Amino acid sequence: MCGIVGYIGKRNALPIVVEALKRLEYRGYDSSGVALIHDSELLVYKRQGKIIELERSLPEPGKCSGNIAIAHTRWATHGEPNEINAHPHSDCHHRLAIVHNGIIENYKVLKDRLMELGHKFVSDTDTEVIVHLIEQFTLSEPTLEDAVCEAMKRVEGTYGLVVIDRDDPNRLITIRKGSPIVIGIGDDENFIASDVHAIIIHTRKVIYLQDNEMCVVERDGFGITTLDRVRVKPQISEVDWDISTIEKGEFKHFMLKEIFEQPTTIENAFRGRIYESMATARLGGLSVPLHELRRTKKIHIIACGTSYHAGLIGKYIIEDLSRIPVEVEYASEYRYRNPIIPDDTIVFTISQSGETADTLAALREAKARGAKVLGITNVVGSSIARESDGGTYIHAGSEIGVASTKAFTSQVTILSLLGILLGRMRNMSTVVGMEYIQELQRLPEKVNRILQKNAQIRLIAESIVHCTNALYLGRGVNYPVALEGALKLKEISYIHAEGYPAAEMKHGPIALIDENMPVVAVATRDPLYDKIYSNLNEVRSRKARLICIASEGDELLAQIAEHVVTIPDTLNNLQPILSVIPLQLLAYHVADLRGFDVDQPRNLAKSVTVE
Repeated sequence: MCGIVGYIGKRNALPIVVEALKRLEYRGYDSSGVALIHDSELLVYKRQGKIIELERSLPEPGKCSGNIAIAHTRWATHGEPNEINAHPHSDCHHRLAIVHNGIIENYKVLKDRLMELGHKFVSDTDTEVIVHLIEQFTLSEPTLEDAVCEAMKRVEGTYGLVVIDRDDPNRLITIRKGSPIVIGIGDDENFIASDVHAIIIHTRKVIYLQDNEMCVVERDGFGITTLDRVRVKPQISEVDWDISTIEKGEFKHFMLKEIFEQPTTIENAFRGRIYESMATARLGGLSVPLHELRRTKKIHIIACGTSYHAGLIGKYIIEDLSRIPVEVEYASEYRYRNPIIPDDTIVFTISQSGETADTLAALREAKARGAKVLGITNVVGSSIARESDGGTYIHAGSEIGVASTKAFTSQVTILSLLGILLGRMRNMSTVVGMEYIQELQRLPEKVNRILQKNAQIRLIAESIVHCTNALYLGRGVNYPVALEGALKLKEISYIHAEGYPAAEMKHGPIALIDENMPVVAVATRDPLYDKIYSNLNEVRSRKARLICIASEGDELLAQIAEHVVTIPDTLNNLQPILSVIPLQLLAYHVADLRGFDVDQPRNLAKSVTVE
């Protein structure tokens, strides 16, 4: 979750790593810090709070210059978020400093042993154990690289870390296991980061470090080995992201920008993947022979958070179009419940970042049990992309806002393509296949029409901004949309909200409804419209403040609802791609009106790389 940056080159390192750190702040913003070598001295600056607090505490670049530095923005796991627990952490003699992303599971055992050996600890973090362990091995190993390797062989858990050495200002050492590290290759300068966002303005040539690999990074080169010091041939990738995707432009927040990007990102998700002459989809990256897809008897979808909600929608679509049974499970539970994976089962893992720790662990568990595992992710070179047997990218571009929006609709678009592909392999007719393809192609324009209602939705947000609870209702394929809408409101506005199937409301939640309770209902014209209309009449009779997402031309809901946002019609299975847009905007505006930091909600980070 934390953000890591390192630089070595000819330029002054301090402004470079601080600016890079700002691009990673969405990964953690409890505290931040920087370490650099200046006049043969290791200088460390740390502050609680956001990076702006660190920046205010730094000396002017001219008074604190150096060509090598590391930096960190923290999402707290061990130890409360304060200045002492902020990274970088140093050894006893202030020779070494490290920044770390991950969790050290055996830190207590290691810490007790190191304290017996005379090491003094100042923080409550698991990370500080690593720098003292490396320090201890420098007493017996010939080089710092050897000390790092020997130390990390004793560590249980996950880590992406960078080491800086006061006595050797000409190199940085970085190593990973389970937490992402990317090396950026420049001209007479090189970069290290936990995310390519941090360094894309400096270079597009990158190396994604693999688990149990260490890289020694110098100004004019680098070398990669395993922990056993076996040389590894690097694979250099070219990043093709548009730099504008990591800038807010005219928008107040990244989240709002990313909501408004969805006409483009939805189109990017299906562009080149429609096979019109056969009225089907093509997902070449799946790497599964057509005969193997055709005989698939069961699908498991594994994901967390918003990606889990996309998976639930995928279940409705795939089962309806292909008649293949689909199970959707939280990745955090999957590997701990001894899952049953029958033969002819395909497992799909969904993760925007491709680094979600629980999803990655579930992927490995499924592969260990012999399953074919395919990944749906956004980040080229991510761990899930590399470790899957195949899969597909959603092509949503960089998503900076912690609350996922455009990645969600892109994931549902990919799952829709998958449903069409599997359906056409079985008994879906050409006519139906073409109907789905044509309607997918119309979605970007329909999303644009919904976005034009932004001002109306902000007015609705003003009417509920002081509420403390909210209930979201949906039926059928729109039930997961209710879950996602409630999650968005919780994540960024801190209003307690729950999503429910509308018919389940009578089995408990209706007891909560009164004149102060907003009830947000997704009630588009579909086969269950009459049912949900009846449910909403029950809600209205309890004097709830009813807000409806309805189909254009619906006049019935306007008679019972306090507010109605109409959206274009589409095929029932594709409706979630449209019906979620007003809920994203509603959550955004409520949070903004409440004065909260929409892009960096408290206690959350973008990529959950620890269990």
